[in-house]
Amino acid sequence: MLPLGGSDNQRGKTDNMTTGKQIVAEIGLLLYPDVQLAAVYGLTDLFRIAGEMSQERGGPDAPVIRVSHWRQAADGAGVECVFDSHPGPLHDPSHLIAPPSLIMPARMQPMNGLTSWLAERHGEGATLCSVCAGAFLLGEAGLLEGREATTHWAFAKELAARFPAAKVDTDRMVIDDGDLITAGGILAWTDLGLTLVERLLGPSVMLETARFLLVDPPGRTQQPYGHFVPRLDHGDAAILKVQHWLQASGARDHDVPALAKRAGLEERTFLRRFRKATGLRPTEYAQQIRIAKAREALELSRRPVAQIAWDVGYEDASAFRKLFQRITGLAPADYRRRFGVAVA
Repeated sequence: MLPLGGSDNQRGKTDNMTTGKQIVAEIGLLLYPDVQLAAVYGLTDLFRIAGEMSQERGGPDAPVIRVSHWRQAADGAGVECVFDSHPGPLHDPSHLIAPPSLIMPARMQPMNGLTSWLAERHGEGATLCSVCAGAFLLGEAGLLEGREATTHWAFAKELAARFPAAKVDTDRMVIDDGDLITAGGILAWTDLGLTLVERLLGPSVMLETARFLLVDPPGRTQQPYGHFVPRLDHGDAAILKVQHWLQASGARDHDVPALAKRAGLEERTFLRRFRKATGLRPTEYAQQIRIAKAREALELSRRPVAQIAWDVGYEDASAFRKLFQRITGLAPADYRRRFGVAVA
């Protein structure tokens, strides 16, 4: 067991000679309550495969990655290593990863011991990483203040609310900010793992690993995967009434004076309260509703893009295409090719 607050001498350094391998780095994976074990074991396998690819290219002396698993000790007084891919006398992980959680962030248990250890390790030079809800552990460790970070698009508002000094950006799947690397979606551990392989073993090994695993190299965005989830629990009954009407009517008519009248409010008051309640201006809110309906039509039908644009309220198909790409990150035709399920 490693004590919280221990020194480098207490931890020691990995003796590569005892492993028979040229270890370029040790990556520690955190095991915490309700962690997604698929990500833990998937990353462990990914780094092992990357090491094998490295040795295939460079021979038995080529660099590999040591992987270890860590959890808080039962007495809460320290952390302990429960798995080591290259057993050695002591550990000094250069990278630590907080994997996704199987439960919503609001239900995650307090993990003061682990987060204190993360903060200490970061202060001693370790690179800290997270996937999906794992970003909340970095936030609890006090490491997201003033830093760019991503998480699952569905958790973005909660992350920003809990850690208001963080710069949350869910358009990107991976944000590599040097000493902090955060990845978005639940399965974005593949993107994070390949990002670390590229950093530690080089782009050629990363590409070989991606090809072997049949996954895309890092560079994806979350935009095409997200969908509009309106805020309805804000407690403003007048604005909620307008939201319900916009949803039911497909937001075809979102003239602000008419919406303010429907809410029974003066126009300026309506605009202020609408943005406070929803986080969007009425025009932006209407666009999100229309694009959501367009997404569904592209996924489930073979109707021409121009017809879909007209059906959701856009007379100018060109303007619709530009707006669709701005919101989703894909042109309508590309979105259909990736997500369409309609039978030709």
